Amino acid sequence: MVEYRLALPGADAEVEGQDVITGLRQTPKALPPKYFYDDQGSRLFEHITALPEYYPTRTERGILLAQGSAISQRVGACDLVELGSGSASKTRILLDAYQQQGTPLHYVPVDVSGGMLEDTAHQLLRDYPALTVHGVVGTYDAALAHLPAAKFPRRMVAFIGSTLGNLPPQRCTAFMQQVAQALEPGDYFLLGVDLHKDRALLEAAYNDAQGVTAAFNLNMLAHLNWRFQGNFDLSQFRHVAFYNEGDRQIEMHIESLRDQTVTLKDLDLTVPFGAGERLLSEISRKFDLDQLGQDLQRHGLQVLHTFSDPQGWFALLLCQRP
Repeated sequence: MVEYRLALPGADAEVEGQDVITGLRQTPKALPPKYFYDDQGSRLFEHITALPEYYPTRTERGILLAQGSAISQRVGACDLVELGSGSASKTRILLDAYQQQGTPLHYVPVDVSGGMLEDTAHQLLRDYPALTVHGVVGTYDAALAHLPAAKFPRRMVAFIGSTLGNLPPQRCTAFMQQVAQALEPGDYFLLGVDLHKDRALLEAAYNDAQGVTAAFNLNMLAHLNWRFQGNFDLSQFRHVAFYNEGDRQIEMHIESLRDQTVTLKDLDLTVPFGAGERLLSEISRKFDLDQLGQDLQRHGLQVLHTFSDPQGWFALLLCQRP
């Protein structure tokens, strides 16, 4: 069985597009990563996860294959809420573990791409006949504030794929607080994070030889074009990504190739770009496990187990609200 509903924004939600206006008027310009994910952006990201340079997905997948049974046994029957579910390719490893153990599971995928969500839900139902799915179209914030009623005594919120690294420190702190507030005592939080490592390895992962990451980055402008009646000319911008060692984060930028002016009609916004001017489209922070554990503890999320790969590139943390 599959159900759908639109996650309703909270009372303090921004007016549609206000974050675009704010981001394009500030210096330096910046936009939130949520604008990567129209349907085309979601498809491009799925392509990125299979690239030879992009180690996070296959490394996290290896950890899940090794530890999926241990996680499912520890948590037991639950409502699995996945934030940013995408194609749920890695989540299938957990679904397999639950199915093999005969433990019931209710899956609640959350994604801003309704098309991706619907396609994935129907594929999962074909492959896991006993599964029930309640899809939520919306942002993490809205979904955490309006989770559907739980079918089991326990929930496990999963935020895998190193997406936590896309949040700046202040926003990361607020997100941890939101997760803690969404969980009842005894509920679980499964978190995937990318760890600090060699610069060359990191920069290759965001500058692939096929140019898929570049297309993904520039698709943000195409998304703004159709969503807000814009006239970004993608051929006049380029993808730039590098590792900021001081802040321990990859930074993805969109750089203007010439002096130009862009208009977003629906936002009544005209934006000048200078030649060489950059718009920050994403950060991807790389974490230290000791510090991360302390941060989670401060927000009432106790780390029960930390699972990693032999190289120490990536980690999965199983946490619980005591």
